[in-house]
Amino acid sequence: MAGRARSKSPAAALGVSPLRQARLSIPATLEQVCEDLDKRSKEGLSGVTPSMLSGWELGKHITSIRYRKMLTDYYAQPPEVLFAHQDQQLTAASETPRLLVGHHDLRAAMTEVVRDAGQYLAVVGSRSRDAAYLDAIEAALVQRPELAHYRVLFGPPRHQVLKDHLLRLVKIRDPHDRSLGLKTLHIGIVEDDPGTPERFFCASESTAVVPIPSLTSSEAFDSGVLFEAAVAERLIDHARQVYAGARRVESDQALRDLPTVRS
Repeated sequence: MAGRARSKSPAAALGVSPLRQARLSIPATLEQVCEDLDKRSKEGLSGVTPSMLSGWELGKHITSIRYRKMLTDYYAQPPEVLFAHQDQQLTAASETPRLLVGHHDLRAAMTEVVRDAGQYLAVVGSRSRDAAYLDAIEAALVQRPELAHYRVLFGPPRHQVLKDHLLRLVKIRDPHDRSLGLKTLHIGIVEDDPGTPERFFCASESTAVVPIPSLTSSEAFDSGVLFEAAVAERLIDHARQVYAGARRVESDQALRDLPTVRS
């Protein structure tokens, strides 16, 4: 339980989320909760900031498993209560996913996601090898300097064309540059681990494409699902969280040192 005296709060009557209600019932400020979480952390730094906590309370972002456990321990309430407002948003979404069948339709949809990206572009997976699609990503970074790009690999690149693409990205943009006030290129790798399934998707703030097993052939890469903004935003959060736990490969040398599974 949190180390502060709890008192009843009219938060529920105000329509605030259960997560915010739990904080207000202590009562505690965002800063106080973050300070408490830091003290509870073995490293002395939980990683939770007031802005992150506020975003979780408002349902703007989905809390990851790690931080859900941290907050359920802190507030002494089950996750299905504290995070109901986040999970209900997903199940209540009125958007209708669209099935994509055929290599042309799948590639066209993924390329359209890239071209329409205005704020964020997240690409997850290690098997990309479609030159036109990769060229579109590079063009987007050139044309829109403020576009924040996340690229997370699961294991080393499967094809040399993807490795070459990543090397071009760090020439187009310096991952360490903050001239626009924020980092705009994020490249990480999740090392091969049998317990960590590989993931594939391409998402902007407005749409996302998630490849699925082929509906036409056991060897084809030609099927997927197109999602709209509600799901796309959650996948952007997903990519951020995966990147946060990934090993950074954000220099020319770090990328060159990556092995390539196939030529």
